[in-house]
Amino acid sequence: MSGEPANREPVDLAAKLASFGEHWSPRVVAGFNGHDVMVVKVQGEFVWHSHPETDDFFFVLKGRLTIRMREGDVTLLPGQLFVVPKGVEHCPVAEEETHLLLIEPAGTPNTGDPATAATKHAI
Repeated sequence: MSGEPANREPVDLAAKLASFGEHWSPRVVAGFNGHDVMVVKVQGEFVWHSHPETDDFFFVLKGRLTIRMREGDVTLLPGQLFVVPKGVEHCPVAEEETHLLLIEPAGTPNTGDPATAATKHAI
Protein backbone atom coordinates (compact mmCIF):
# COMPACT_ATOMS: atom_id res chain seq x y z
CA MET A 1 0.00 0.00 0.00
CA SER A 2 1.35 3.42 -0.91
CA GLY A 3 2.34 5.75 1.91
CA GLU A 4 3.19 3.03 4.43
CA PRO A 5 6.57 3.35 6.14
CA ALA A 6 9.18 0.86 4.96
CA ASN A 7 10.49 0.47 8.52
CA ARG A 8 8.15 0.37 11.49
CA GLU A 9 10.89 0.51 14.12
CA PRO A 10 11.80 3.76 15.87
CA VAL A 11 15.23 5.23 15.24
CA ASP A 12 17.25 5.17 18.47
CA LEU A 13 19.47 8.24 18.12
CA ALA A 14 21.57 7.38 21.19
CA ALA A 15 22.30 3.91 19.81
CA LYS A 16 23.16 5.33 16.39
CA LEU A 17 25.54 7.86 17.97
CA ALA A 18 27.15 5.14 20.09
CA SER A 19 27.96 3.13 16.95
CA PHE A 20 30.74 5.46 15.73
CA GLY A 21 33.42 7.73 17.14
CA GLU A 22 34.57 9.97 14.28
CA HIS A 23 33.94 13.71 14.44
CA TRP A 24 32.46 15.76 11.59
CA SER A 25 31.37 12.59 9.77
CA PRO A 26 27.55 12.63 9.48
CA ARG A 27 25.59 9.37 9.53
CA VAL A 28 22.25 9.11 7.76
CA VAL A 29 19.67 7.52 10.07
CA ALA A 30 16.48 8.14 8.06
CA GLY A 31 15.05 9.78 4.98
CA PHE A 32 12.30 12.38 5.04
CA ASN A 33 10.67 13.79 1.88
CA GLY A 34 13.90 13.75 -0.10
CA HIS A 35 15.98 14.89 2.88
CA ASP A 36 18.66 13.08 4.87
CA VAL A 37 18.09 12.95 8.63
CA MET A 38 21.53 12.57 10.17
CA VAL A 39 23.38 12.41 13.45
CA VAL A 40 26.94 13.64 13.84
CA LYS A 41 29.51 14.03 16.58
CA VAL A 42 31.49 17.25 16.42
CA GLN A 43 34.39 18.71 18.34
CA GLY A 44 36.70 21.58 17.50
CA GLU A 45 36.21 23.96 14.60
CA PHE A 46 34.75 23.08 11.20
CA VAL A 47 35.54 25.06 8.04
CA TRP A 48 33.92 28.35 7.05
CA HIS A 49 31.42 27.52 4.31
CA SER A 50 27.99 28.25 2.90
CA HIS A 51 25.26 26.38 1.07
CA PRO A 52 24.05 28.42 -1.90
CA GLU A 53 21.06 26.16 -2.59
CA THR A 54 19.71 25.25 0.85
CA ASP A 55 19.36 26.30 4.49
CA ASP A 56 21.47 24.45 7.10
CA PHE A 57 19.54 22.90 10.04
CA PHE A 58 21.29 22.20 13.39
CA PHE A 59 19.62 20.63 16.46
CA VAL A 60 21.78 19.99 19.54
CA LEU A 61 21.16 16.67 21.29
CA LYS A 62 24.12 16.85 23.70
CA GLY A 63 26.85 19.41 24.35
CA ARG A 64 27.12 22.97 23.10
CA LEU A 65 27.55 24.34 19.59
CA THR A 66 28.51 27.84 18.51
CA ILE A 67 27.71 28.74 14.93
CA ARG A 68 29.99 31.56 13.89
CA MET A 69 28.63 33.88 11.21
CA ARG A 70 29.98 37.14 9.86
CA GLU A 71 26.91 38.90 11.34
CA GLY A 72 27.45 37.42 14.82
CA ASP A 73 27.58 34.10 16.66
CA VAL A 74 24.70 31.89 17.79
CA THR A 75 25.25 29.42 20.64
CA LEU A 76 23.02 26.37 21.01
CA LEU A 77 22.47 24.14 24.04
CA PRO A 78 20.73 20.74 24.17
CA GLY A 79 17.17 20.94 22.89
CA GLN A 80 17.86 24.07 20.84
CA LEU A 81 17.95 24.41 17.07
CA PHE A 82 19.02 26.99 14.57
CA VAL A 83 18.65 27.28 10.82
CA VAL A 84 21.43 29.05 8.92
CA PRO A 85 19.79 30.64 5.86
CA LYS A 86 21.03 29.53 2.46
CA GLY A 87 24.01 31.45 1.23
CA VAL A 88 25.11 32.63 4.71
CA GLU A 89 28.74 31.82 5.44
CA HIS A 90 29.15 30.03 8.78
CA CYS A 91 31.58 27.97 10.84
CA PRO A 92 30.31 25.50 13.49
CA VAL A 93 32.51 25.21 16.59
CA ALA A 94 32.21 22.81 19.55
CA GLU A 95 34.62 23.20 22.46
CA GLU A 96 33.46 19.84 23.85
CA GLU A 97 32.15 16.79 22.02
CA THR A 98 28.66 17.69 20.85
CA HIS A 99 26.00 15.52 19.27
CA LEU A 100 23.75 16.99 16.59
CA LEU A 101 20.72 16.09 14.54
CA LEU A 102 20.97 17.49 11.02
CA ILE A 103 18.36 17.60 8.25
CA GLU A 104 19.25 18.58 4.70
CA PRO A 105 18.28 17.71 1.14
CA ALA A 106 19.77 14.34 0.16
CA GLY A 107 23.15 14.78 -1.48
CA THR A 108 23.96 18.17 0.09
CA PRO A 109 27.72 18.39 0.74
CA ASN A 110 28.46 19.32 4.37
CA THR A 111 31.07 21.89 3.31
CA GLY A 112 28.94 23.34 0.52
CA ASP A 113 31.51 21.95 -1.95
CA PRO A 114 31.36 18.32 -3.17
CA ALA A 115 35.15 18.26 -3.58
CA THR A 116 35.80 18.85 0.15
CA ALA A 117 32.68 17.30 1.72
CA ALA A 118 32.73 14.36 4.11
CA THR A 119 31.22 11.17 2.76
CA LYS A 120 27.84 10.41 4.31
CA HIS A 121 27.29 6.89 5.61
CA ALA A 122 23.92 5.32 6.32
CA ILE A 123 23.66 3.47 9.64
